[in-house]
Amino acid sequence: MVVTGLSMRRRFLAFGYALAAVLSAALAPEVWAETKAVPGSRAEVTLSFAPVVKQVAPAVVNIYAKRMVATRPISPLFDDPFFRRFFGDSFGGLGQPRERAQNSLGSGVIVTDDGLVVTNHHVIAGASEITVVLADRREFPAEIVVDDERTDLTVLRIDAAEEALPFVELKDSDEVEVGDLVLAIGNPFGVGQTVTSGIVSARARTQVGINDFSFFIQTDAAINPGNSGGALVTLDGRLLGINTAIYSKSGGSVGIGFAVPANMVRTVIASARNGGRVVRPWIGLTGQTVDADLAEAAGLLRPGGVIVTEVFKNGPADQAGVRKGDVIVSVDGEPVFDVESFRFRVATAELGEQAEVEIWRDRAAQTLALPLIQAPEEPPRNETLLLERHPLAGATVANLSPALAEEIDRPGAWEGVIVTGVGRGSVAGRLRFRAGDIILAVNDREVRRVGELIALLKDPSDHWSITFSRAGRIRTVEFSS
Repeated sequence: MVVTGLSMRRRFLAFGYALAAVLSAALAPEVWAETKAVPGSRAEVTLSFAPVVKQVAPAVVNIYAKRMVATRPISPLFDDPFFRRFFGDSFGGLGQPRERAQNSLGSGVIVTDDGLVVTNHHVIAGASEITVVLADRREFPAEIVVDDERTDLTVLRIDAAEEALPFVELKDSDEVEVGDLVLAIGNPFGVGQTVTSGIVSARARTQVGINDFSFFIQTDAAINPGNSGGALVTLDGRLLGINTAIYSKSGGSVGIGFAVPANMVRTVIASARNGGRVVRPWIGLTGQTVDADLAEAAGLLRPGGVIVTEVFKNGPADQAGVRKGDVIVSVDGEPVFDVESFRFRVATAELGEQAEVEIWRDRAAQTLALPLIQAPEEPPRNETLLLERHPLAGATVANLSPALAEEIDRPGAWEGVIVTGVGRGSVAGRLRFRAGDIILAVNDREVRRVGELIALLKDPSDHWSITFSRAGRIRTVEFSS
């Protein structure tokens, strides 16, 4: 049967009328009355973050860091020996480097009523003077209690003469979910305390590369220069994280901001209460992120987790029964997606307790109890400046241990002799040895301790052969006296 355009149009109209009749019957006035109503109060009309801001804002502070920086001469001409030979210093020292005060502005959060303030390390790095300005414009000099560059967190202390200060309680950052509303409070561009709102865009960003423990809460709340160290808070008025960095090509907010989670902030605050030294749990293993190929070989359904590549003998992992080749998939019930998330979970666990670690072995899951202990400094580091006549003269060396490996962030570098410093202009410096080089052998004789290295360097020789490890590569260089 052939349907003309006119008859087709009539059929559509008839169908539309029928559908309208059905909807009219279904959405009768009494049904509309049940689903929609006129607001009965102002509170039902107004949506505002003001109560949360009033609660939290007094505890968010401005931080002014003063540092002295060297300025270059006005012109290289003033430093030229030929120029100075004829004109001397008659130009008032314009050719000499000068120091000038440089001020930087950041934000911070008061986290205890007795004056502990958390901010970013990069806000106060190199500062000779730090001033904290409260929301009510009172100013206090601040001292550094804990400065942890690895997490980009610093804890300051201010003295308010026994006055209880406003502070923000910390939230368990593992409770937050993607899509939760958050507020960012700080001092962007130095315009004064400012509040912006947004949502949690992601919970565990680990590929940002900002610090040694890359595990960030991502938000689209506007964060700009000057917000660093400020508060990211939830709508119950608790601190979810410390705003640390933004992704931007222009220097302004593009809706991608990152905050250090409150659970990491909590560990640094605890260190401030316990002498000011940050001590994290050590478990004695190294690993790598499980990619698609490794997941298939291990019988996992999807990539993710950490495959164990080395276990320290008699260390916590060894005692718990972890073996090389095991895949760690969760810590205390929290999933582990890569090496960075695993390090975060261990770093935020409580020292002296046990962690439940789920591993995948022989295509089956197992749960192990992993003791969380402080990394031992065994052997003692015996840091020594090398002198005499040899290729390493001017280098400072130390015995490696789990404690030193953790301190310098060299996972797995548990044994041997490491160069910790090289004097400028020294023999070792001219021969391009660097801090971080691990000395393995001298003249084909193995080196395991600083004492052994010193003894080998004392043997007179016209020809030196030194084997060392740098960035995972083993090198041997030879020198003649």
